[in-house]
Amino acid sequence: MTSDDLLRHHGDVDATPGLVDFAVNVRGGRPPAWLRERLAQALDRVGAYPSAADDLRAREAVAGRHGCAPDEVLILNGSAEGFSLLPNLGSRKAAVVHPSFTEPEVALRAGGIPVHRVLLDQADGFVLHPDRVPGDADLVVIGNPTNPTSVLHPAEAIRGLAHGRAVLVDEAFMDAIPGEPETLAGEAGILVFRSLTKMWALPGLRAGYAIGHPDLLARLAHNRPQWPVGTLVLEAVVACCEAPALAESEVAALDAQAHREALRERLAGFVVGDPRAPFLLLEVPDGERVRLALRDLGIAVRRGDTFPGLGSDHLRVAVRSPQECEPLVAALRELEVRP
Repeated sequence: MTSDDLLRHHGDVDATPGLVDFAVNVRGGRPPAWLRERLAQALDRVGAYPSAADDLRAREAVAGRHGCAPDEVLILNGSAEGFSLLPNLGSRKAAVVHPSFTEPEVALRAGGIPVHRVLLDQADGFVLHPDRVPGDADLVVIGNPTNPTSVLHPAEAIRGLAHGRAVLVDEAFMDAIPGEPETLAGEAGILVFRSLTKMWALPGLRAGYAIGHPDLLARLAHNRPQWPVGTLVLEAVVACCEAPALAESEVAALDAQAHREALRERLAGFVVGDPRAPFLLLEVPDGERVRLALRDLGIAVRRGDTFPGLGSDHLRVAVRSPQECEPLVAALRELEVRP
């Protein structure tokens, strides 16, 4: 693989059909029944173009959920679309905090934006060191909680990066943390991307949104096509921002927390850092051999060496219920993998 190919590698490539999937961080195999019903009802409206009123309804739902104004919201075809739009911001030099989700760097480089990698250290638990961000970087990109390290950075540390420049926080997994304690959604001076993919099992729909200053969002959305977001995405955004969905997601976040701690205990010798998201970063001796051997046993895990700052001994595993995690634990035992 070339370096570009590695950056474009994602867990869905590892999780081929027929394997027990610990490579993709999506809750459940499909959306909950109530959300499927909402989307099915919305099918009756796909014979008409999405209207400005439809878009406003979705933006108002997001605004109500995060305590901001509708003009501070941009509905996206998933966070991935938002990343593809980053070159529109016209940055002269971007700093991307790694190890982290690689699509922002891919998009920036493709748009001709110079990228400086800010590499965090496993030795101190991937703590954010703001002084490592170059002073001339006018855009900083960071995940919180970060994929794949599962680290949750303090909001105050990220705020400190925002003086005189744009800061993008990828909060794709923030709703999987009870209470969302370090969220910066709706905070002045910060651009936040949110995804519905993980919590609501919607990777095939591509639904998400950005929250930020209206002027920044206008630059981000420059030259988007007409009707950029479809009716089903708009309906999903509304549905997932309503009170019943928020209550369900909080329960799901508490479950994910309990399941993470249970899996962390079973894999204690391999877990890196202090995980807070619904996945664990592992460091396993002879990791590539272990990953391929797990695959032969019918189990998919996410390779870690495609993330800047990590190597072939790093593997990411999605958190499932203890019962669902038993095949993974048993397979590692069968392979006689030892810390």
